[in-house]
Amino acid sequence: MPTMQDMTGQVALVTGAGGGLGGATAIRIAELGGDVAVLDVSAEALAATAEKVRAMGHKALELPLNLTDRTQCAQAIERTVAEFGKIDALCNVAGVLRCGASEDFAEADWDLVMKVNLEAPFFLSRAAIPHMKEKGGAIVNVCSTAAFKAQGYFSAYCASKAGLLHLTKTMAVEYIKTPIRINAVAPGGMDTVLAGEASPIFGLDPDIYGRLGNPRGMCVIEDVADMVAYLASPASRSIQGACMVVDTGEIVY
Repeated sequence: MPTMQDMTGQVALVTGAGGGLGGATAIRIAELGGDVAVLDVSAEALAATAEKVRAMGHKALELPLNLTDRTQCAQAIERTVAEFGKIDALCNVAGVLRCGASEDFAEADWDLVMKVNLEAPFFLSRAAIPHMKEKGGAIVNVCSTAAFKAQGYFSAYCASKAGLLHLTKTMAVEYIKTPIRINAVAPGGMDTVLAGEASPIFGLDPDIYGRLGNPRGMCVIEDVADMVAYLASPASRSIQGACMVVDTGEIVY
């Protein structure tokens, strides 16, 4: 097994691949030699990412699916395996963020955050694991620094990411006797559409939501994508049940 990042001959499914971190991850995996199934709710955004992957000489399967639907999560794995004959890596990157005071927080927003951020990674993983148990593979869940620290007005988001972190560790233990690697990445703030969804917070009490960044600024999306791709690649062969924090010091500040 190679010790350097190399995904030649590998097949990865990346969710949230229409842009942002998901798109950057799909492109990084292609740069490392892999073929990619890209999933997003926006077919138009997916097409742009897939075009970049194909321009590098690699295959791209477009999956315009909705992760709030458990059936479509299973379909994503089935269609990937049908197209490529296997799946070597599952990168659960897609995420949504909603913020607001808990007493006013809409039930529909709570359900959306939990379904995309926590439930979808579980049901995608559940569908992928049978295809990885014999020959191995990697599952990479994108958590957040919100999994480690309380952030006022982000109750659903923090709960979903903390749950995803513990799900990662629990499943890593459950499959410790198989060749499957299950790990997580916890990014700090990034300049993405997701970050823009936090903008309503600035109409609330700043003493409550507190510091949301640090003097070093936001993370570079490509740096986080490189960490996701590393954990998805065979180079991370000795890493299991870990969470790699990429946050420019956000947690310690």
